[in-house]
Amino acid sequence: MRVLLVIILAGLIGTCSSAPSILDQVFETGELRVVTRDSPTAFTIGPNGPSGPEFDLAQAFAKELGVELVIEPVDSVSEIVPKIVSGDAHMAAAGLSITESRREYLNFGHPYKSVDVHLIYKLGTGKPRSVEDILDRSIEVVASSSHVDLLTSLRMAYPELSWVENADVEFADLLAKVAMDDIDLTVADSPDFNIQRHFYPDLRIALDLEIGDPIAWAFPKGTGDSLLARADQFLIEARRSGVLARVQDRYFGHTKKFDYVGTRNFIRHYEKRLPRYRLMFEQAGRRWGVDWRLLAAIGYQESHWRAQAVSPTGVRGIMMLTEATADYLRIEDRMDPESSIFGGARYFVRQTERVADTVGEPDRTWMAMAAYNVGFNHIKDARMITEWEGGNPDSWIDLRKALPLLSQRKWYSRVPYGYARGWEPVLYVNNIRAYYNILKWLTANEEIPEIDELDEQQDQELELFDLADSDAPEESA
Repeated sequence: MRVLLVIILAGLIGTCSSAPSILDQVFETGELRVVTRDSPTAFTIGPNGPSGPEFDLAQAFAKELGVELVIEPVDSVSEIVPKIVSGDAHMAAAGLSITESRREYLNFGHPYKSVDVHLIYKLGTGKPRSVEDILDRSIEVVASSSHVDLLTSLRMAYPELSWVENADVEFADLLAKVAMDDIDLTVADSPDFNIQRHFYPDLRIALDLEIGDPIAWAFPKGTGDSLLARADQFLIEARRSGVLARVQDRYFGHTKKFDYVGTRNFIRHYEKRLPRYRLMFEQAGRRWGVDWRLLAAIGYQESHWRAQAVSPTGVRGIMMLTEATADYLRIEDRMDPESSIFGGARYFVRQTERVADTVGEPDRTWMAMAAYNVGFNHIKDARMITEWEGGNPDSWIDLRKALPLLSQRKWYSRVPYGYARGWEPVLYVNNIRAYYNILKWLTANEEIPEIDELDEQQDQELELFDLADSDAPEESA
């Protein structure tokens, strides 16, 4: 394969003097062809269309150039270099590390982020504390990945080091194999590990094999640096303007754990922010038969009780309603606290009503909460996977194991509604349950005030939320 690539590259170099630069080709065709990986850390296609951090950045770059973005997705890292060298793609935006072996065929642009590279093991199997400790352990890595280069360099000092290269798996698959005791160790970049550790809690970092490994876009050699230079300008400006940080937060911000610092912040916001909206939560809870503290916990998870909150995806208000959900609820101003809280309560109750009658409490509430976040159709998909895996689809404990699988190709390709960032509703429910427990603790010894009967005007306004089920949008946030 390498010999073939060199021959192709030589042919390209031999003719590049008469060919227009890649940037000129992009402008002439009106298309920017980008190869990327079909992976949650790069690019995926779900029911709502394409998404992913690499897609978002490439889309913004194409828009700046004034051309259409054409994505060339591949299933494995090993397919990326041939796509570039053959001219099928103008560039690669695939979360590639800059390695010497790749430099033989590619030029790399300005690194736009860095990742740490970890050696991963399972808790209880014995933590390796040095490379010497892994010489007799089974190690598996993704073929043609930068991890192969890293292990190859380590073998110069440790000739007995061996591993298996697998071209048919994703990084997430190997982490799952470690968690299932199928292999002893694997190598993972920090973004992949940070996502997977939430639903494989026994995974641990044994060693940091590399800190701050630079990630960059890649371009073909011998065709000029015009496109590379424009991409560098774009990424540098994206970092300066905060666009890059927002993209990373959108896809990786969920990996932050709920911790003691978060608890302290919650209590501070309970004292400072919640009093402004508490009566509204209490009234909405009374209206819809839901503990107001649960509604308040949802509101905190959604917006930290900020009425003017706006997310990068366009959801707004305390309960972070989408425009479609607001239209369904006949809400004109999502920023109005009362409208948002009452609307969010009604929408949550609607999700509860959609959960199968065979599901009891509290599982019913947790599933409705997950549906509020990810959409009820994805909950149905996760129930199917739970059954396939021999679990109980009426159990939240079993369902929460299946939801993250919706981000893995071998699973989301088999269900009706496709890809979902399935780890998000799991974290979402976990956080809300924690906030709810804190609220119950904070209010346990206080006398709950009596709520006055809603006046006639409020009753008329609340009738707007008694809507036909068939018109309900699929997701609220």
